[in-house]
Formats: sequence, structure tokens, C-alpha cells
Amino acid sequence: MSTLHETLQRHVDEGTAPGAVALVARGDDVEVVTVGSVDTDGTAPMARDSIFRIASITKPITAAAVLMLIEDGVLGLDSPVEEWLPELAKPMVVRTPSSPVEDVVPAARPITVEDLLSSRTGWGFPADFALPAVQSLFTVQKDGRALGSWPEASAWLTLLAQVPMLYQPGEAWLYGTSSDLQGILVARAGGRGLPDFLAERIFEPLGMTDTAFAVPPSKRHRFTSAYSTNPDGSLDLFDAPDGEFSSVPDFHSGGGGLVSTADDWLSFARLLLNSGTTPDGHRLLSPTSVSRMTTNHLTARQRARVPLFLEGQGWGYGGQVDVTPTDPWNVPGRYGWVGGTGTTAHLVPPTRTISILLTQAAMQNPTPTPLMRDFWRYVADGPRS
Repeated sequence: MSTLHETLQRHVDEGTAPGAVALVARGDDVEVVTVGSVDTDGTAPMARDSIFRIASITKPITAAAVLMLIEDGVLGLDSPVEEWLPELAKPMVVRTPSSPVEDVVPAARPITVEDLLSSRTGWGFPADFALPAVQSLFTVQKDGRALGSWPEASAWLTLLAQVPMLYQPGEAWLYGTSSDLQGILVARAGGRGLPDFLAERIFEPLGMTDTAFAVPPSKRHRFTSAYSTNPDGSLDLFDAPDGEFSSVPDFHSGGGGLVSTADDWLSFARLLLNSGTTPDGHRLLSPTSVSRMTTNHLTARQRARVPLFLEGQGWGYGGQVDVTPTDPWNVPGRYGWVGGTGTTAHLVPPTRTISILLTQAAMQNPTPTPLMRDFWRYVADGPRS
């Protein structure tokens, strides 16, 4: 049985990633392993406090912010989002998923807050990217690793409203778009920008000092370079420490815009394991909200439609919820997600286990990488004696 260091080092030696930070917490016992370098040039060794573009493991944080506004009484799960997102007041839906974008019907009902939280808005990515409505969405929902090219939220919503939805609201789980809509909803309903809301309500109370939408000059020596992965496994630099995240972009992506560290995400995961309270007893979320986040909301049919993303598992609010033990790591109730930049973060409430893997090598497609799967297998094998 390989140690965690051996597992990670093997992949670094093979060139899968320049480096990695892995954290496994079982209760108060925390194992952290760092391997490799912050870039392919080996300019500095990877460190526990290295900062990464965490991509889609931003999503659970954004969902928690929406639930805070529900607890504040500002939003309701059944509330139509058009009060806050009037651009989406009259969405159109393609007649069938394979219909051309001109063949549309009106949405049968308004989009609700719960539709956004459960990713059943009607916009998003299914298993088949070739569908006409999905191709149209790609013109608006651009590569999440190029957020600097997105317009500000109002302009983006106007563009999105011109794209027909693939399914009626609430009918199907579709990946991606709903979390960015959640971020805009938080900003508008919360009365301040998403960066400020998250900082005030989540990051500062949890001591998440390195989590933000940009990296200041004083921290850039800890900021890793980011790489795309070619079909042959080779890596190409797509963003350097002084690149896209050197300033806050116009679009604050609730679906994938944050940078963070392993210990910062650990603090957020512990908030969920502790039913919404901080280590000093300050309540940020109610147990009910945490339960809603970490409970599967999809039917078996909805789950079966998206094997490319969910691989048979379910979805809570902002993250996957395991329901079927298809692999050793799929413990029913396990909650979390993966990030396209090469990141993963999960928690298993029954065993109070938290696992976080941060790398700089992007996924080639929605399928989790061999490195991710080897890491999950290590976690599933249990503590070492």
C-alpha cells in the first residue's frame, strides 16, 4: 500500500502535474503532503500554503452564500429569481433538447432560487455538447479559465437571456451555468459585490485569509502557475502568477473564480461538518442549510442523464453527493466536487473525513484524472497504522 507521498510523487515524476498539495483530515488528525514545484521550471518547491486557482470547488462556497441570504429572509427557496435577475424574466426553451435554437417555447414557470441551487435552472451542460442549444450556450458560458474575457454581470445576463434553455426549469440537472447565476444573485440580493459578501460572511469568520478573486503582489510568490493538459499528457502554461488573477475581473464567477489554499478550504469543510458553526461557536449556517447542501436533490432519471459529470452520483447544492458506491471512494453521503484546473475537495460527514487535492494541471475533460482517482483511493483505504 503506497503512502500519500509516494502516490503523489509518482504522478509528478511522470509529468502529470508539476506539483501537488494533498490534505486528508480525519477528525483532528490532519495529514498534509506537498510534492513537486509551483511551476514546470522548478523555481520554488510546493508548500502547504501555496495558492491555487480552485475553479469549480468555488461552487459549494457560493451555494453557502445563497443559503445565508435565505436564512436572512432576503430570499426563499421557491422565490422566482426574476425579482433580482430581471434579465431572466421571460426565458425561452427549445422544444426538444435536439431542436434548433429557433424552435422554442416559453418557460412553463419562473426560474426559482432552488432551481439555481440544485443546478436545474434550464441552462448548463449535459452529456452531449453537440446539441444546438449547448453550442449556443458555449458562446456565452466561455472557458472558466478565461474569466478575464467575460463581461460584467449585467451584460453577461443579457447575453445569456438570448440563449434558449435546454430543458424547462426544474426538469433536468445541467452543469455549470447555475453556479454563476448564484454568484450574481448573491451580489444583487446581498446588496454588495460577491467578493465583499463572501469576504464578510464566510472568509473572515473562518480565517480564510488566502481565498479571494485575485492574488495581491505580496502573495504572488506563493501563487502557482497553471497549465493546460494536452492529449499526449504534456503541459502548456496558460496562466502565470502575474497573469489573469493579478486583479479582480469584471465578472465574479460564483462557479469557478476563486483562488485558495488547502487549509482555507479545510476551514470551509469543517464549517459544514460542524453543522454550520465555526470553531469558536459562531453560527454561519443553520444545520438545516448544511443538510440541504449535502443531500442529493436529483431523481434517478436526472442522475442517469449526465454520466459524463456525475458518474451515477447525485447533486446537492453546489456539489456532488455520492449515493451509489460504484468505486471505493463513493461513500454514500460524501459531498464535494472537482475543479477543472486540477483540484478536488470532499467531506464525508459519517466519518468526519475531509480530503483536498490541489494541483496546477488542468483536466482534459469532465472525467476525473488518474491522479484524482489515486488520491481518492488512498483516502478510501483509511488511516495508516
